[in-house]
Amino acid sequence: DDKVIIINAEKAIVSGRPRSVLNTYHKKYELNHARKGPFFPRMPDMILKRAVRGMLPYQKISSGRRALRNLRVEIGCPAHLAGELPEGHQHGDLTKIRKAMPERFIRLGDISADLGAPTHRWDGGEQ
Repeated sequence: DDKVIIINAEKAIVSGRPRSVLNTYHKKYELNHARKGPFFPRMPDMILKRAVRGMLPYQKISSGRRALRNLRVEIGCPAHLAGELPEGHQHGDLTKIRKAMPERFIRLGDISADLGAPTHRWDGGEQ
């Protein structure tokens, strides 16, 4: 099985007007009952993993669960993955997005900080 590792989850971009996106995530987060659920994550790595889970046939087919087990989402870049990128890969570039859609996106780290996630694991969404 192929393993997939997503690094720098806090820098992932969610498209849409920031206030609208934050309202959507607040509604999801405040929907839960503290003990009974449904539980919605606040940390950027878990929000991203939950979003990917929503795209897989997680409940109906076991292949979706198997695929999710092969996914690892990291905040920041772990030491063993630091260094040069594999051949054929490149660093993300925000300049095209900023030019095409100014003020129409928000980073996942900013969403997590607004939800009240403990920001000691990343820079707290200040970029």
